[in-house]
Amino acid sequence: MAGRTRTGGLRAWLDGPDGAPLAVLERRTRWLLIFAVGGANLSGALFVLLFSTFVMPDPPGLSNPDKIRLINLVVFSAYVVFGAPIGVAWGMRLFRPVRSFAGHEHDPSEAERRAVLRGPLRLMAMQATLWGFGAVVWAAIDLAFSPLLALKVSMITLLGAITTCAVVYLLTERLLRPIAAVVMAARAATHDGWFGITPRTMLAWALGTAVPLLGLVITAIAALVVTGMSLTQLAVTILVLGGVALLVGFQITYIAARAVADPVRSVREGLARIERGDLGAAIPVYDASELGGLQAGFNHMVDGLRENERVRDLFGRHVGEDVARHALEHGVALGGGEVCDAAVIFADLQGSTRLAATRPPGEVVALLNAYFGIVVDVVSAHGGLINKFQGDAALAIFGAPQPLEDPAGQALAAARKLSRRLQAELPQLLAGIGVSSGQVVAGHIGAEERLEYTVIGDPVNEAARLSDIAKSTNERLLASATVVAAAQPAEAAHWRLGNTVTLRGRPARTRLATPFGPPPPRGIQRVLRIINRK
Repeated sequence: MAGRTRTGGLRAWLDGPDGAPLAVLERRTRWLLIFAVGGANLSGALFVLLFSTFVMPDPPGLSNPDKIRLINLVVFSAYVVFGAPIGVAWGMRLFRPVRSFAGHEHDPSEAERRAVLRGPLRLMAMQATLWGFGAVVWAAIDLAFSPLLALKVSMITLLGAITTCAVVYLLTERLLRPIAAVVMAARAATHDGWFGITPRTMLAWALGTAVPLLGLVITAIAALVVTGMSLTQLAVTILVLGGVALLVGFQITYIAARAVADPVRSVREGLARIERGDLGAAIPVYDASELGGLQAGFNHMVDGLRENERVRDLFGRHVGEDVARHALEHGVALGGGEVCDAAVIFADLQGSTRLAATRPPGEVVALLNAYFGIVVDVVSAHGGLINKFQGDAALAIFGAPQPLEDPAGQALAAARKLSRRLQAELPQLLAGIGVSSGQVVAGHIGAEERLEYTVIGDPVNEAARLSDIAKSTNERLLASATVVAAAQPAEAAHWRLGNTVTLRGRPARTRLATPFGPPPPRGIQRVLRIINRK
């Protein structure tokens, strides 16, 4: 745990403070690059100096070895003194478009994008040029003393150049990530083979494997060519090369592995957030390789999930969550539908035409929204589904498309709660509520291009007729004896049976039921249950 905390802290420190202005990030990154690249060059130069002076033996036949070492030291020092400022100035020129882009806080141009994304490659090429020029000059000076000495110096300088260039590339790629993320957020980068995983892996191989092996090859050639090379000198040379390979090779391999692992880790962490239901997850895209394509692909996937969730939410709001879930799980098709036992609540406002004629439209809409809000809240709390709004009326279903344990009882309880809330919270509105139950056909009707989920059956018609009659009663709520009989005793005890009427459009007579206050005594409850069974 502690190791992960330190790694996270180091990553956060390298990426800079969250929300920092781009100019601050650029200035911070610039100084980090100067120190990192300068340190890499100094380390490579010291490796060359120590290896050529103290580890690799000089070729035989040199007239004045001490004088030659002094000249080489002067040449080396002069190159470092004059080459370092040249390298810094050259690097600043390469990154001038980055400073311009960061300073003005505008969308990056194509030249500015290339300066950021190809920054590691350009800086590595600059280092290779400087090291190549230094190797040529140094070898030309030593050529006057001995061709073998010039060959020795050039080969050792080549080892230092490969090491330094690889380190510079990997460090620059890591330090430029915060700015690369800003650049790629404006427009995704097209994949370029120069930025792929393969070049990074080859750089790590060059430093961790090729450089030590090349050093061993040079040592073997020197042992064969240079006469009088002792076993001690050979052993020291091999030990130094092996130590450098183990120490530096491990560090560079780790940096190269992190360059691959960090983008993959960011995608993995994003997926973990998705699994927790966080569809706001997004990861910065800072890599122009295949890994950057993976990061961008994750963000595109999350965008699609958010869009799907938004459509699903809108779909659920229009047709109800249960209907939406049923449609997503089982599909939709026009057909005969499904026959099931369900209970129905039909709530209808009285005088809505007069209300619209006597009040401003905004006030009418606000009243209707408040009315329907209460209906949705109560029906949802009791497990029902708002099937549709018809002008100023609402149709609620209990038992379709998902079955319920007691659809009749839940519908009756919802109707009682709805009646009380409407009278208490919206006394200026008069709503009649009817409740019925029985067999209905639930399914999708319409056409292939446009369809809706609904229920069709006699209980729907009966509930609508009951709501009309309920508007003239004190309770403003009527149910059929059928739905009371179908409810469990705990809810049926809240209802009393009344007259039998013939509803408009229905051949069969309907016995009415109305709610009363507190539950009746147990004896009356038993009588009601006997009547309900009859």
